[in-house]
Amino acid sequence: QVQLVESGGGLVQAGGSLRLSCAASGSTFNIPAIGWYRQVPGKQREFVESISNTGTTYYADSVKGRFIISRDNTKNTIYLQMNSLNPGDTAVYYCAALRVAGTIWGQGTQVTVSS
Repeated sequence: QVQLVESGGGLVQAGGSLRLSCAASGSTFNIPAIGWYRQVPGKQREFVESISNTGTTYYADSVKGRFIISRDNTKNTIYLQMNSLNPGDTAVYYCAALRVAGTIWGQGTQVTVSS
């Protein structure tokens, strides 16, 4: 079984930066991709970006050019560098193991951007 633990969320002013981490443990060797999603109360969870085990990345248009996803395979950790944050980025951010057998979610980390 795979476990995911996010960290790095917090409160930041508009224009600032944060780096989120997603530490994976358990049976991680055959996960095709890890994704970041976000959700605000009353809205559906939305895709932010993902990175495959071969390094291919996909971004949502809303974060392209501002957010950078990366991975450190030696630490089984996925990072989300978020720059030029704006209040519209305020949400709970989740990482997800995107497996053929189904998605496994972390517990989420809150990101709040003040204007």
